[in-house]
Amino acid sequence: MRNDARFLPSSMRPAVIGAVSLSAVIFAVIAADAAQDPIVYPAKGQSSQKMEQDKYSCYQWAKGQTGFDPMQVPTATAPPPQKQGGALKGAAGGAAMGAAVGAIAGDAGKGAAIGAASGGIIGGVRRRRSEQAQQQYAQDRAAGYEQRRGEYNRAWGACMEGRGYTVK
Repeated sequence: MRNDARFLPSSMRPAVIGAVSLSAVIFAVIAADAAQDPIVYPAKGQSSQKMEQDKYSCYQWAKGQTGFDPMQVPTATAPPPQKQGGALKGAAGGAAMGAAVGAIAGDAGKGAAIGAASGGIIGGVRRRRSEQAQQQYAQDRAAGYEQRRGEYNRAWGACMEGRGYTVK
């Protein structure tokens, strides 16, 4: 069985796509953070054992100061609630409304056709807005993670420098 959004009921597709997008953004942030970990040099001749002890002590201190734990892998949270439907649902609703208006005007079929077309367009626009909102949500989450990680790195670096290390 393929694990692909195309094989899910249409009502579930936006949620899966949003979760996948958020997961991809978080993975990219983690990979970028790993590439930007600070480099530490024992400026006062500290041993490697002493440096590891100091790194751990500074990890604990910085975590307490910032409330951020870089050892905890971020989890993908559900995207914000969204309206279900799209072009097809909008077309069906538009057709029903158009048929009712058309019946009053004397041509239910023509009214249904006009209503279906306009409802489909409106439903498609709503779906695109929902997808854009999910992308913005994922970007906001990633930016928040980067900011908290930066605060932690500054605190950790200050602690290590206070113990006689050069941190870049």
